[in-house]
Amino acid sequence: MRRHKSTTSSNMKKYIKSPEQKENNKYTENNPKENEIYNLNDDDFKTAIIKILNELRENSDRQLNEFRSYVTKEFDTIKKNQTEILEMKNTIEEIKKNLDALNSRADNMEERISNLEDGNIELLQAEEEREARLKRNEETLRELSDTIRRCNVRIIGIPEGEEKEKGAESLFKEIMAENFPNLVREMDLQVTEANRSPNFINARRPTPRHIVVKLAKANDKEKILRTARQKKLTYKGTPIRLSADFSAETLQARREWNDIFKNLKDKNLQPRILYPAKIS
Repeated sequence: MRRHKSTTSSNMKKYIKSPEQKENNKYTENNPKENEIYNLNDDDFKTAIIKILNELRENSDRQLNEFRSYVTKEFDTIKKNQTEILEMKNTIEEIKKNLDALNSRADNMEERISNLEDGNIELLQAEEEREARLKRNEETLRELSDTIRRCNVRIIGIPEGEEKEKGAESLFKEIMAENFPNLVREMDLQVTEANRSPNFINARRPTPRHIVVKLAKANDKEKILRTARQKKLTYKGTPIRLSADFSAETLQARREWNDIFKNLKDKNLQPRILYPAKIS
């Protein structure tokens, strides 16, 4: 048995000193602990070897456990990352769906806005056409009103009530005889209608109402007004004026030209607005 043990120890020593370990001789020489092992007897040598093996096994177990822990930790990290990636993917999908919905709503809004713009353009065009028609109608009414008034002469400055005894027509003829005796003899003056305008008295208006005389011929009106511009007219010594009868729109247009007329008259010109007139 002793011989067997010696043989075993010898074989182990041979294994330790095998050619594969010769390259580590320098390391072995520099490691006192290992040098001490070689000097042990067989039992101590076995004990040392078993201790070394146990240490190696413990180190291996520890390293294996550390590796397992590391792998488990890395696996958990990977699993967590996979979960986060999956959640991120779901979030991206949800964002994509929301973007698609927003794009769809934006397209619908754009289409509605386009339809509203088209409708607004149509409304504007319709409004412009309506205003144009209204303007044409107003112009037509103005021209019609001026046409109806074409033979009218307005007498301005006659006190209220003067026409009650003689009537407005007789009062007009009296004015004509007083101011245009020669013209009266030359023309066959025919009056179709004469009355105050407006029909009611405005208490807030201090001046008397005009007397509107409608003649049978427009030429007679033109002759009377042309002659009236050349002299000052009176009725019983009171200054009066004769003018053509125009619609309110035409009168407003004429007022807008007053400054122009004044400048022209200052230059010794004689501007006139002849009927039919269209001022724009």
